[in-house]
Amino acid sequence: MRIILIGPPGAGKGTQCQRLVDLLKVPHLSTGEMLRAEVKARTPDGIVAASYMEQGQLVPDPIIVGMVSRRLQSPDCRHGCLLDGFPRTLPQAETLDDLLERRAMSVDGVIELAVPRDELVRRMLARGREDDDPEVFEKRIASFEVQTAPLLDYYARQGRLASIDGLGTSDQIFDRVKAAVRRFEQATRAR
Repeated sequence: MRIILIGPPGAGKGTQCQRLVDLLKVPHLSTGEMLRAEVKARTPDGIVAASYMEQGQLVPDPIIVGMVSRRLQSPDCRHGCLLDGFPRTLPQAETLDDLLERRAMSVDGVIELAVPRDELVRRMLARGREDDDPEVFEKRIASFEVQTAPLLDYYARQGRLASIDGLGTSDQIFDRVKAAVRRFEQATRAR
């Protein structure tokens, strides 16, 4: 299964992805983690990415697409993966569809974790990660709303979107995620 998790910063995508990794036995491809590793290693892409991340802006597509494309070619992704943080824009979604189509693959489903803005800010303040400056975090939420929200329509038109309530305990949210995955599995078998 190839599943995308979409949600604003602080929605809990990483937490739910880790639980899905354990359930589905597929790798978790987090562009946030990949980018942080590139920045920490001070690779050429990491140096460029850092300047965007520090300002709360999205890292340019060529850097992100290159990272994800290389990772999707890994043997452990042959039978599926969980994409977290990619795609973020309509052009990235179209590029992903093209990359997968060339490998006779497709996205099996997209899960949106819907969380109100005030709860996102509360969560950000509680987690205290060093890259969670409140002003930068607000810019990241605004970027999500402008650039990533159109993906919801894109995947809904394809019949691949499950929008779930991202409020509640981790277990309650995961029960909703598992129900969405079961629907994706049924739809994939029916194709």
